[in-house]
Amino acid sequence: MTERQKDRPWLMRTYAGHSTAEASNELYRRNLAKGQTGLSVAFDLPTQTGYDPDHILARGEVGRVGVPVSHLGDMRRLFQDIPLEQMNTSMTINATAMWLLALYQVVAEEQGADVTRLQGTTQNDIVKEYLSRGTHVFPPGPSLRLTTDMITYTVNHMPKWNPINICSYHLQEAGATPVQEISYAMSTAIAVLDAVRDSGQVPAERFGEVVARISFFVNAGVRFIEEMCKMRAFGRIWDKVTRERYGIENEKQRRFRYGVQVNSLGLTEAQPENNVQRIVLEMLAVTLSKDARARAVQLPAWNEALGLPRPWDQQWSLRIQQVLAHESDLLEYEDIFAGSHVIEAKVESLVEECLAEIDRIQAMGGAMAAVESGYLKSQLVSSHAERRARIEAGDEKIIGVNIFQSTEENPLTADLDTAIMSVDPANEAKVVASLKHWRDTRYQPPFNHPRPCKALERLKAAAQGTANLMEATLECARAGVTTGEWAGALREVFGEYRAPTGVSSAPVAVTAEAGTPMALVREKVAKTAADLGSGRLRLLVGKPGLDGHSNGAEQIAVRARDAGFEVVYQGIRLTPEQIVNAALAEDVHCVGLSILSGSHAELVPDVLDRLREAGAHDVPVIVGGIIPNADGVALKRAGVAAVFTPKDFGITEIIGRIVDEIRKANKLDPLEVPA
Repeated sequence: MTERQKDRPWLMRTYAGHSTAEASNELYRRNLAKGQTGLSVAFDLPTQTGYDPDHILARGEVGRVGVPVSHLGDMRRLFQDIPLEQMNTSMTINATAMWLLALYQVVAEEQGADVTRLQGTTQNDIVKEYLSRGTHVFPPGPSLRLTTDMITYTVNHMPKWNPINICSYHLQEAGATPVQEISYAMSTAIAVLDAVRDSGQVPAERFGEVVARISFFVNAGVRFIEEMCKMRAFGRIWDKVTRERYGIENEKQRRFRYGVQVNSLGLTEAQPENNVQRIVLEMLAVTLSKDARARAVQLPAWNEALGLPRPWDQQWSLRIQQVLAHESDLLEYEDIFAGSHVIEAKVESLVEECLAEIDRIQAMGGAMAAVESGYLKSQLVSSHAERRARIEAGDEKIIGVNIFQSTEENPLTADLDTAIMSVDPANEAKVVASLKHWRDTRYQPPFNHPRPCKALERLKAAAQGTANLMEATLECARAGVTTGEWAGALREVFGEYRAPTGVSSAPVAVTAEAGTPMALVREKVAKTAADLGSGRLRLLVGKPGLDGHSNGAEQIAVRARDAGFEVVYQGIRLTPEQIVNAALAEDVHCVGLSILSGSHAELVPDVLDRLREAGAHDVPVIVGGIIPNADGVALKRAGVAAVFTPKDFGITEIIGRIVDEIRKANKLDPLEVPA
């Protein structure tokens, strides 16, 4: 041990929540008992997108990727026996962030907590939802207003709360380079801070308090030297922007504060044991450098490319953090990279490129304008397509995927069906029944809530005016309003928004020179279209349910387009009925469904049944996503032509197999053209 006092470890979290509020509460208390020092709440997709569990779009999604929270009673159960005044809670919630924060505050008040002492974070970054995760609800203008109102409310009433966690994490998942990740996140921060400043809700002399509460949530990939330099560049640019654009003189208020979840995109289904060392290297990127060290870290589990991690898998990820913080000497030294000319050169290069891209976005009118024009989305789709092309060409190597693929039998996955956690399909019915009970009893003892209709009318009136929406939202929480009712009221005023897909404007990523795999697939596509007497083959790419992770669907759509298909892609959040109607209207030759949320067992059979009822027996349905082996077998038994999972990384090969399924469904002879 050196004479220097050892640094305090970062907050250690695991991203968790599933099934019900009761089950998630039990999981949180177990994780805290294991030494976790903060909570990170995963909400299910209906909660994130403002639907109650009994809404048609919620079918198959309830409790899958997080905990369902439909009303104040659910929030009470979620944090039962967890003293919120002593807790640091991160909530990954965006479009409905104001609503969930209101529920959290009311539960804390019921516990007797001093609201001014509450600590934690609401993600509340809607820009990246338009670009990557897809849980947006309202148009950019009203969404920015909700964000602004939350920030100003917390600065005035919850001064220790981080009201926004500007989130570049999902930008990297969607294909962002380090320069894009920094630039787009900083442009979002500028848009938010400008909106708060211009709202007049915080006096100019207190604007430093606003800046001090802005935090970031970033991604760290396996190129850990580059990622560490990225974090140093982030800090320098934030210091420059807050000092020069907003005149913040207090150095402490300008500090770049960030938490991290390391890269889930790079986790592989093939040889998943390799994910452990990937996670460790990615964690080092955000902990090694004292001057750019994360304030909070949460690590994915080794088996997240297979399905939902078990509590034991999450414990393993927590123990990785604890070994580094408590067994190694990492926290005993000053910054070990200070003075490195290699690091300094890389950081300076990133800063220069990022400032140029930030200026380009500002010239377009800022982040919101760049979202609405489709510029940001198309850039991400293009970057992702280029990365996938490098992987398929072998230029970017991934162990176990495109190099060193031979392997011994893996004891961790010997029984794939028990290597992940499964959510009981009967859970959804229980949650829906519980919601009905809440609606039926919320006016009766011991609840005695005032009727929610009055609170909802006040919310709509506030939304139509210019008042801060947080007070009306708190009134809704106390009145027993549900998540779907709160969001529905605002939908009436603000409308909804479908973000640009970025597919049509994405450039060609894989060329089709003679003899290349792409050229051979293009030949198969043209020959099959001619055999069917069709000008072009038509592929519908559909995203049923609420899963907004559209990266895979977009890459299939772009590659199919480049292979000669006419592609029908209408974006995310569609019902099976809408998908089948589009397939029939466009007279497509194949329907491809992309689902990562686990709702495939419910939604895919519905699409199949509707196609059969319409007489479209010759239209094959293929499915892609994180689909456990047993589920894949069941889907094929139900009539799915092919199932693709993350181990099927060759997109050009997938397009070739789609052509094969079209030929088979139409009773055409197989082609002897290799794909």
